[in-house]
Amino acid sequence: MLGRIIPSKTRIKILQLFFHHPNENYYLRKVVRDTDEEVNAVKRELDILEEEKVLHKERRLNKVFYTINKNYTFYDEFLRIFTKFDKLPNLVYKNLSKLGKIKFAALSTKYAKRIPIKDDEVYLIVVGVVVVPEIASIISETEKDFGYEINYTVMAEDEFLFRKKNNDPFVWRFLKQPKIMLIGSEDELLK
Repeated sequence: MLGRIIPSKTRIKILQLFFHHPNENYYLRKVVRDTDEEVNAVKRELDILEEEKVLHKERRLNKVFYTINKNYTFYDEFLRIFTKFDKLPNLVYKNLSKLGKIKFAALSTKYAKRIPIKDDEVYLIVVGVVVVPEIASIISETEKDFGYEINYTVMAEDEFLFRKKNNDPFVWRFLKQPKIMLIGSEDELLK
C-alpha cells in the first residue's frame, strides 16, 4: 500500500521500525538486522532520513546511533500513518469480518508513542456490535510484543452515545486526547 507512495521499500521498513519504536535508538547493523535489508541500501536511506531531519544521528564511542526526531515537522502525521501498519491495527483490519459490526475503533496516540497510561485510561476504544472474545484475542496477541498491558474498552453504540451525551468523564477523557482512527471518522466519533 505505501509502496506506491514511497518508492523505496527499504525506506518504508526503516520508517516503520522507528515509528513503531519511537523511544528506541538504533545503530546501522541493528537496522540492517531488523529490516532484513542490504547494508548499503540501509545506510543510504538512513543518510536521506537524517538529512531530511526525520532522524537524529549521534556518535557514541565507535558507533553512530539514530533516533526518531520527535520535533520533525510531520512527526505526528507520520506517527498516525505508520501506527496503522503496527501489529494491533493490522490484526484488527485482517480480522474485521470476525469482529462484528464496528462503527468506530480509535487508538490513543499514547499507544503509538508507547507511553504508559493510568489504570483508568485506555489505549483503544471500540464501538458497535462487537465480538468481544475476538478483540480480546487480538489484544492478547499484541501485548506479547508491546511490553505491557493494553487497556481497552468495548461499547455498544447506544451506550457510547448515552455516555457521551451525559458527559461521562471516562469517555470524554479519551475523546479529548489525540487519537488515531482505525475505523470510522473522527468527526462522526465526536459529533
